[in-house]
Amino acid sequence: MNICPITYSACDGRYSKAGLKLFSRNLSELNDLPFTAEEQIREAAARASKMSIQGVQPKLSAVLNTRKQVFELVDINGQFILKPQNPMYPELPENEDLTMRLAKLSGIEVPLHSLLYSKDGSLTYCIKRFDRLPGGKKAAVEDFSQLMGLTRETKYNTSMEKVAAVTDRFCTFPAVEKVKLFRLTLFNFLTGNEDMHVKNFSLLTKPGRSKPDKIELSPAYDLLNTSIAIGKPAEETALPIKAKKNKITREILADYFAGERLGLNDKVISSVIENIKSVLPAWNELINISFLSNKMKDKYKLLVNKRIDRIFGIGYHLAQLKVPEVRKSLQKYFI
Repeated sequence: MNICPITYSACDGRYSKAGLKLFSRNLSELNDLPFTAEEQIREAAARASKMSIQGVQPKLSAVLNTRKQVFELVDINGQFILKPQNPMYPELPENEDLTMRLAKLSGIEVPLHSLLYSKDGSLTYCIKRFDRLPGGKKAAVEDFSQLMGLTRETKYNTSMEKVAAVTDRFCTFPAVEKVKLFRLTLFNFLTGNEDMHVKNFSLLTKPGRSKPDKIELSPAYDLLNTSIAIGKPAEETALPIKAKKNKITREILADYFAGERLGLNDKVISSVIENIKSVLPAWNELINISFLSNKMKDKYKLLVNKRIDRIFGIGYHLAQLKVPEVRKSLQKYFI
């Protein structure tokens, strides 16, 4: 019995039928990506000048050919982004896929994503582009670097307070989006994401039919436990909060950032915190069944437990419910 890398549920083959249907109802099987991890990195380098999704990690643009039952690489009009294994940082695809699942457990909107098998047996991370609309049209998306007039070179030269100001200024319903921003900021700290620069925040314009267009925070992306990937990072957050990048506390995240800067009331702040606390046991179970190696699983849980202790109090740990109850709560969060 295997674990499906799309649903994290048990299956007989590479993928479960339920997992394949998430990509397309016409998909009955899925062939391995016809490239090794090394070949994917070379392909990403060769295609870099033709695509607009390049960052530090090698990335490829792809479409799903349901007739051939395989993902195919393209230079334009891709529907999915693929990220292969990175020789500089171990297990990044497994790390990102798990972190995105933990985000969904925590009430954060994320696109369809999964791990895919490559022809050498390695796993590649796959995420569906949220800026593609039916009929091939492209949704209007602007990352916060563009909105702030920053570049790839200056994407760290700002603060979370200024991220909040952009949310306040441009979103149609800023009060709603600021709750999302607090939840995401708290989540990033708890999961050791020290590389959440302004290019990893975006605004998405949803076209209205009978109503005006709606501008809101995009689904979350590029969520990763960079602490265990890099090893002993110098800072706890990419963008300072209250002029601090280290020694982040509950007071800084909740009282100052959520309360003073975002203007959220105590009831809303407590609701976000209690919601995340309630799913922490399920985090533990999800980490356990993830595709990370046992060594990386231990590192992930150790870091999260330390952050939990700092924010929620000494002695609070990931696993605090019986496993059957946790698994029941996981059923609707498998993707």
